[in-house]
Amino acid sequence: MTLSQDAEVPTRRARRGAAPATAVGPESAHGVTDAAPPKPEVPSVDAPRVRAAREPNRAEKLLEDAGEVGGRVWAVIRHVAGVVRPLGWIVAALAALLWIVALTLGWKEVMIAAAVVTAIVLLCLPFLFGRTTYEVGLDLTRTHVVVGERAVGALSLANRTSRALLPAEVVLPVGSGRGVFQVPRLAPGAEHEELFAIPTQRRGVLSVGPVSVLRGDPLGLFERTHDRRHAVELFVHPRTSALEGLSLGHLRDLEGLPVQHLSRDDVSFHALREYQPGDDLRHVHWKSTARVGELMVRQYEETRRSHFVVALSTSPDEYRSPDEFELAVSVAGSIGLRALRDSRTLDARTQRGALRALTARRFLDELSIVEHSRPREGGIAALAGSLAATAPQAAVAVLVTGAKADAAELRVACARLPFGVRVVAVVADDRAASPALRRIGDADVVTLGDLDQLAGAVRKVLS
Repeated sequence: MTLSQDAEVPTRRARRGAAPATAVGPESAHGVTDAAPPKPEVPSVDAPRVRAAREPNRAEKLLEDAGEVGGRVWAVIRHVAGVVRPLGWIVAALAALLWIVALTLGWKEVMIAAAVVTAIVLLCLPFLFGRTTYEVGLDLTRTHVVVGERAVGALSLANRTSRALLPAEVVLPVGSGRGVFQVPRLAPGAEHEELFAIPTQRRGVLSVGPVSVLRGDPLGLFERTHDRRHAVELFVHPRTSALEGLSLGHLRDLEGLPVQHLSRDDVSFHALREYQPGDDLRHVHWKSTARVGELMVRQYEETRRSHFVVALSTSPDEYRSPDEFELAVSVAGSIGLRALRDSRTLDARTQRGALRALTARRFLDELSIVEHSRPREGGIAALAGSLAATAPQAAVAVLVTGAKADAAELRVACARLPFGVRVVAVVADDRAASPALRRIGDADVVTLGDLDQLAGAVRKVLS
């Protein structure tokens, strides 16, 4: 009975999908079966490929190392080449040419000339070596000036070492130019000061510095610089006109000026009317309600906040000359400054976005870096469309553009602004002898030929 039970066990396991049972030997009668021999391990065919993929490629490593070495060598070559001035390259090429001619043709005179030129080059090289340990100070009395003013500054150099310093040259870059100062021999603890003035003829931002100390030979073949001071930014603001006696825009909040638009909630009372669903019960006039017998609510006139918008078009297709564009920038700056002095909320924009105008200085700094936009960014009409999306609650909008913007473009620009906004367009035309005033739709259009004409023209339309 035991044998039959043991013999049926492998059969049931085979039916269930288990491993096939081994043959029953003589010891099976006692309930013991032979174990299956282990299968030999077969090496995988893809094992060498996996190992080769995991191992780092020596060729790639060599290429990376060669690239790093080449980059360092190139950096050294650039550093050495930066020391040689144009005259030094000419003299070195002349020496090489003389040596080639002398060795090729055997001319002794040319060989002597080659030796002399080579000796000159070798004698100029020692002037590059040495340290320049000046303590440099750069001080600008004003970092914000108006076009036409001079920015005055001082450059001080001190020798804080225990040995004397030989005479040297100090270079002060200013924008695309530079100033060179001669520094005499300084004894230990001695100081030297140079005063300078920077003329400003164009609006923009000038980078003054960094101060560099030169080491070079007397012939000017080689030159080595050491930067000793960080650059200082000099903001050259556009010319502006003081619009005295004007109050731009509407008053604010509780002192707001009422307009002809009726509102359910404001501060300027207009009349009483019957209650309508959705009205605020806080505005119910109970005395009139008791007398009439129906709910009566107060009706108000809408007041405007002092949201003043200045839009300066920077499209190059709308200006005839650079002077005309500078006049437009000055007009936008003058009107924006007047709005800030009147404590108005100023929003200044160009095709490239908003200009930061929290303070008068910040607003002028932003105007200092204004440049022409790309033609594909649109003109005054596209700028007015962006104003309608970003400043829908504006009270007064001033559009500033050039003389090449015709009446059709101005009409489209004014039509894109929200209804109820007071629109004034200022056209900068350097050929206009006197200011001209006209109407295009609901907008007042002022044409100016000079910044001095702005105050009288704006007084007529915004006062």
